[in-house]
Amino acid sequence: MGREVGRTEYTLSERTRYRRELRRNLDVFETYLDHADFRDENTIGLELELNLVDEHEQPALASSAVLAAIDDDEWVHEIGDFNVETDLPVTTADGDRLRGMEREIGERLEKTERGAQAEGCHVIAIGHLPTLSQEVLSDPSWRAPGARFTALDTSVLSARGEQIHIDIDGEGGGVDAAFDSVAPESACTSMQLHLQVAPERFADAWNAAQAIAGPQVALAANSPYLLGTRLWHESRIPVFLQAIDTRAPEVAAQGVRPRVWFGERWITSMFDLFEENVRFFPAIIPESRQMAEEPLLTEGAAPRLHELVLHNGTVWRWNRPIYDPGTDLPHLRLENRLLPAGPTPIDMAANAAFFYGIVRHLVDERRPLWSRLSFESARETFEACARRGLDARVRWPRLGLVPVADLLAEQLIPQAMQGLSELGADPDVIERYETVLIGRATSRRTGARWQIDTIAALEREGHHRPAALAAMTALYREHMWTNTPVHEWPVG
Repeated sequence: MGREVGRTEYTLSERTRYRRELRRNLDVFETYLDHADFRDENTIGLELELNLVDEHEQPALASSAVLAAIDDDEWVHEIGDFNVETDLPVTTADGDRLRGMEREIGERLEKTERGAQAEGCHVIAIGHLPTLSQEVLSDPSWRAPGARFTALDTSVLSARGEQIHIDIDGEGGGVDAAFDSVAPESACTSMQLHLQVAPERFADAWNAAQAIAGPQVALAANSPYLLGTRLWHESRIPVFLQAIDTRAPEVAAQGVRPRVWFGERWITSMFDLFEENVRFFPAIIPESRQMAEEPLLTEGAAPRLHELVLHNGTVWRWNRPIYDPGTDLPHLRLENRLLPAGPTPIDMAANAAFFYGIVRHLVDERRPLWSRLSFESARETFEACARRGLDARVRWPRLGLVPVADLLAEQLIPQAMQGLSELGADPDVIERYETVLIGRATSRRTGARWQIDTIAALEREGHHRPAALAAMTALYREHMWTNTPVHEWPVG
């Protein structure tokens, strides 16, 4: 869904032809995957989604003006008009390159801030903008310009046949709200990590990423508030699932899978994931390669597989497979989608270091973690950690029921640092991010916990909830620019 589309509505015959071409793409991909040469350079990448706020810390519907002020094609629209996205250059995890990623994140934030200030607003890297209201999400101007956003909105609502319903437990009963669009998706700003993987190692890398998804999200949680209400530590997980759920409640009750999907089994090949996507999910953006003026096959080059690639972009797995035909040799990527944006460049670089390191360590284990952990247990751990963050208790092979914070501090973070060493990262880089991650795990103070505790402190001082949220957001932005790890931020 990163590419633009030319249409927002499609005929029945176009949908029928798209289904046929999609299956043809899948057959081509199966054969190609078995015999082709792919790039295998272990490159990494990062996409960062950001929010815009005005001088009162309220959402600033100003993305087009801010992007024009930035004037750089490495910054693009995200679905909400108070969102922007920037993609960092491809790099590797060896040497001091993760430290370079941290610096690049900081520079991207600074450049975005300059563009935002030119339009009277500011940038903030946070999973959910705390001051976002139902009124903003119900306003017709919530959505950024772009046919792909309109097409997504139209197609999801058409498939669902009724309003989008956000129903999440939390304080005071939680949130129970209905929307005439997929606007709640725009609340979910993330940091997406990419890892280039060889075909023969992709299944192990994906299985490893799924197995540690729970501890990973607990360690990085930064989205506790939505529509003024405290929900889960990482509320993006249920909000994103519900915001683009094409299933009416009766359809969901029949066991039909959601398009935001953890999955249901360990895999043996990358092809398993593409085959499931085609078998389980109808197309919602059925734009054919003819509409996009793109061939299926080009002599001497990798197949473009337009329909398959586009369809894959409309199934939002938390760990998504990516096929990129490239310009000479194709490559495969694992896209890790479950992390929130923020709080600081050093926190985000540390989160990236954990992911790349732990995946490397786990794929090289003699007895894989996923051979000792049921897939259902991995899914339950993911939900428990999204709900409770570092306060969650999880069941783990050989350990039984343990606090996830202890599991991270005593086992997973050291393993991730060992994985970084195997990737060739410099010792001082490993020490820098290990210190951040261990400090966060042992103090149990993530961005989510800081937000929760700061709101409590402000309310004890007499601030009512809207004022407390605005004050907390202002404090968050102030601390964000210090690049001090979030577990060291003062509360209140």
